[in-house]
Amino acid sequence: MFFFKKNTPLLRDLITENYIDIHSHLLPGIDDGSKSIEQTLEMYSKMIDLGFSEIITTPHVIESVWDNSRSTIENVAQTTVAKLIENFKNVTVRSAAEYMMDSNFINLIQEEKLLTLKENYVLVEMSYLNAPYQLYEIIFELQLAGYSPVLAHPERYTFYFNNFEEYKKLKKSGCSFQLNLLSSVGYYGENVTKTANRLLENNMIDFVGSDIHHEKHISFFDAKIQIKNSENLKTAIQNNQFFKRI
Repeated sequence: MFFFKKNTPLLRDLITENYIDIHSHLLPGIDDGSKSIEQTLEMYSKMIDLGFSEIITTPHVIESVWDNSRSTIENVAQTTVAKLIENFKNVTVRSAAEYMMDSNFINLIQEEKLLTLKENYVLVEMSYLNAPYQLYEIIFELQLAGYSPVLAHPERYTFYFNNFEEYKKLKKSGCSFQLNLLSSVGYYGENVTKTANRLLENNMIDFVGSDIHHEKHISFFDAKIQIKNSENLKTAIQNNQFFKRI
């Protein structure tokens, strides 16, 4: 386990008032995130209380699991934002997507304009079981189409834990890395936290995201940071200002 000092900060202590979140599952009934508009309203209220100033919600796009498209996501986002505006002031919620890099993703790149975090930055993920055999072909095709991949939660891919060189290879291929904030407090287990720490120590984390799906995730912002040095995490949190709405 990691060594903790008495003054170890809580995760919520690191969230600045102008924090911009680039990964969440706030749209109701569209994936494994919020189940209803009532739950979305509750989650949004708690996220604002934590200091979130802008939220980019990123529902999953996974063939035969969450068959979302640009149009379905935008439609749900439109009605959701309208409801948020009825209940809150200064609502700053916009939608992108979290795309699974699988064999269908190459077709999707060619068939429709992808939902981006900002400009050409696209949030992508892999299966937790193994990397797709055509991973670098997918990354190449994504870049060829003019997009810049942001890999969600690289610290959670257990098949890379004993092969850190693969992380370096992914960075060299042009991927930005987005760390899940809850990885810093041990939510996903000790090995994930250790990998998060190692990625941070090697200056490989570009951005962060809450990856909030439900209220339990939000409650863990009251947990203590379990990484050895929070300075690089603070830097990554600040880097999210890049995605500020202009």
